[in-house]
Amino acid sequence: MSVSQEDLDSDSTTDTEDVTDTKEELIKKCEEIWKEMEECQNKLSLVGTETLTDSNAQLSLLIMQVKYLTAELGQWQKETPEINPLDEEVLVTLGKEEFQKLRHDLELVLSTIQSKNEKLREDLEREQQWLDEQHQILESLNVLHSELKHHTVTASESRIFNELKTKLHDTKEYKEKLLITLSEFLEDHFPLPDRNVKKKKKNIQESTAQLITLHEILEILLNRLFDAPHDPYVKVSDSFWPPYVELLLRNGIALRHPEDPTRIRLEAFHQ
Repeated sequence: MSVSQEDLDSDSTTDTEDVTDTKEELIKKCEEIWKEMEECQNKLSLVGTETLTDSNAQLSLLIMQVKYLTAELGQWQKETPEINPLDEEVLVTLGKEEFQKLRHDLELVLSTIQSKNEKLREDLEREQQWLDEQHQILESLNVLHSELKHHTVTASESRIFNELKTKLHDTKEYKEKLLITLSEFLEDHFPLPDRNVKKKKKNIQESTAQLITLHEILEILLNRLFDAPHDPYVKVSDSFWPPYVELLLRNGIALRHPEDPTRIRLEAFHQ
């Protein structure tokens, strides 16, 4: 083994000396070529513009550089790198080291993957347990919903009916109160004309017993409006006191027929 090592050292020393000699030769050649280029450049600078233009001078320099680089490339192509031979023991040792390193790296990767798989397995079990719980909750809610739905239908119908009945009763009571209040208001503020009052006009009839109150006039018009909405007009009879009729017409409560002025109707405020 020691003899082989000495041979390797001697071969390495020889190769190093050869490379150094080749490098020195290349440096010498480069210096010589550089001197030739300087001489050529000096000669070109002395030549007049009539014999050589700037473009031709640049072309000559480029051609010289190409020749120099081509020669250097050929020199390097002729030389072949020498590889120091390695014995079997060195190769085996290097292979073992690379194998051990690769094995260590693979063990680290395997350990990392196993830990990640273990964590993913735990996450999967936890998510599966959560999903099962959600399914159970959903089933319980569906059963409860079905029971409540069946119970709610009957209870809601009964509740709605009672609510509507109560609202209808309240509406009727409120309507009666409004009618009573309206009747009292009309009786207090719009009474029938007094028979003892002296009439200013001679053509006014003396019998006031046939006249009806404003409340009765409004009730007649209202009933006609809802009983016959297609023909809500009422004939103005002698029982309608003319001042009350004019009061209703002027205030927009009643409307006169466009073709028959003796007929009036109640304004449809509900439409």
